[in-house]
Order: sequence, then structure tokens, then C-alpha cells
Amino acid sequence: MTVNDPIFSEDLKTIADRIGNKAIGLLEGKTLLITGGSGFLGKYIVATLLLLNKNYLIRPCKIISVDNYITSKKEETKVAEKYLKHIKADVTKPSKIKGHIDYIIHAAGIASPIYYKKYPLETIDVAVIGTRNMLELAKKKMVKSILFFSSSEIYGNPDKEAIPIQETYNGNVSPIGPRACYDESKRLGETLCMIYFNLFKTPIKIVRPFNIYGPGMKIDDYRVIPSFIAAALQGKNIPVHSSGQQTRAFCYITDATVGFFKVMLQGYYGHVYNVGNDKTEITMNALAKTINKILNDKAEIKNIDYPENYPGDEPERRCPDLTKIKKQLRYKAEVDLTTGITRTLEWFKGSHF
Repeated sequence: MTVNDPIFSEDLKTIADRIGNKAIGLLEGKTLLITGGSGFLGKYIVATLLLLNKNYLIRPCKIISVDNYITSKKEETKVAEKYLKHIKADVTKPSKIKGHIDYIIHAAGIASPIYYKKYPLETIDVAVIGTRNMLELAKKKMVKSILFFSSSEIYGNPDKEAIPIQETYNGNVSPIGPRACYDESKRLGETLCMIYFNLFKTPIKIVRPFNIYGPGMKIDDYRVIPSFIAAALQGKNIPVHSSGQQTRAFCYITDATVGFFKVMLQGYYGHVYNVGNDKTEITMNALAKTINKILNDKAEIKNIDYPENYPGDEPERRCPDLTKIKKQLRYKAEVDLTTGITRTLEWFKGSHF
């Protein structure tokens, strides 16, 4: 995925335009460390910063992307980026990053259910030990802000009266369930962040993304949208787990990335922000039909049991309350589900089929 890709390029311009000049100006001449920089979310963050360097910033920012590539691969670029450095490293080991750092974006993590069932200990380590190491680094480097990527999974299977879910909801999570390695480690990561904020005044901010999707997701990511798209484009049945009545509220990558930058640059220290789209809650059956309709109903939709390699115990519903981020940061999700899925489908067709 490169800036020469028309859909990706359009997305980056949209993100940059919506972040706003005031927030962008805070990045003049700064150095940013992004963990998980080669993951789905990390790639968009890094590419956005490169675009800001090219078209918006008088004094370019320096970008350090760190990844161990356990579930991602290093982006191969033909043109060397003067202000971007890729480092293969494991954040669960003490950092050896030298020099000054202004911002840390800790986006490293194993978010796909298939992968965190395959790598449960690694999932815990990156969310707990990796977060502790980044907090120590933030304290040592005296950064302006460290942004921790938590997850909407920390809410678990929410009570019906708690939906849409506010940041104040404590969650309904099993510590011994099939998803616990991810859910509970993200919860502990948040606890570490708040301890560092309270003890050391570390300038922490936390985001809880809600089901982000878009171009750049791996076709074998096993999350629901790329799985449905891949099956449909390959002429296979679209596999809907269980009854298909479970819901999610999906957020297109441009909306999410704008939210991440707004929180990092303008959010309050020691605060948690939901990031997502509160207008797109949909059942998995309806999602499959939406994707199939865009493809002119070429595929069959089939409800199946959960595969052995996929952790069950899925939340029945997930939809964010975005009141906080809307009021404090003037955030707004602008991409409707059909538009976002259409763009994602077009990217997958151009990149994989």
C-alpha cells in the first residue's frame, strides 16, 4: 500500500484536511515514535505524517516506526523517506531508542481474534510489558504526550442498558474466557497508564477504537469485514458466525485516524476517549447482505459455527457513545457504512484480485 494508490492517497488527504491547521502546527519539527507502525492503524498514522511533512509542515517531523512484524510485514518502498526510520524491535524488551522524542503513539498489539488466540502470551506481553516499557520511555524522554491504543473489547459483553457505551462503563469481561488474553491485558494496560499519570504526571491519553476498517487490512486478517470481502470476491459463501444477530458499529479508517490525532494533540491528559462511528451499528447478517449487495449479490450467505481457531464468547452488541470526544474535540465520523465498504472493496479488488 503506497501513496500512489488512489484510494489510499485520497484517504490521507482527507485525514490531513480534517485534523486542522492548529493541531498540525503542533507537529512542526517534532519527533514521533509509533509502535506497531507497520500494522493496519500504524500504516495510516505513519503515512499521514509523511503527507503532513510534504504538504503542510514547514519544519518536517521525524518519524520512528517500530514493529516486530509478528502479524504484519515491513512496507517496501522504492523511494527512501528522509524523515522516516523503520526499526525492527520488540516493545516487550527495554527500549534502546536514542535521542529526543516528543510524542509516543503506542499502537502495537495483536488485535485479530484469530491471532490473539494463536499468540495469547505475546498478546498479553505487548499490552502489559510493552506498555510499561513505553511509559518508562515517555517518562525518561519527558514527552509532550503518549497515546495508548486500548480497545472497545475492554467493555466485554455490555449490559443492554449500557449501550451506547460511555467511557465511564466499567465493562463486563471474563478474566478466564477465550478472549481474556486480549481484553484483560488491554484493561491492565489502561491501569498502568493511569498509575503513571497519577504517580509521575506522565502525559498519557487513551483511545478505545471501535471496529476500525478500511483499505490496508490484510486479506487473511480474519476480522469480519476483510473475511466477508475476501469470501465474496473469491466466489465463496460469506461465512457468518453463529446466528449473525451480534452487532458492531464500524468506523472507516479516515474517521478513526482523525480521532486519534485529535486526541493525541488536543485531548486532555489522563482521559479516555471512545473513537468510532455511532451511526453504523449493524448485525453481522445485515453486514454480509450489505457487502453482497454492493457486489450485485454474487455470493451466498451462510451461517456457520465458530471455527476451532476462532475464540467464541463474542459480545452481543457493540456501539460507542461519542459524546465526550464530540464535545471536547469536535470529532465527527463522516463516512457512512456503504461508502466505507465500497471504498474498501475497491481497494481489495485492485490489490488482491
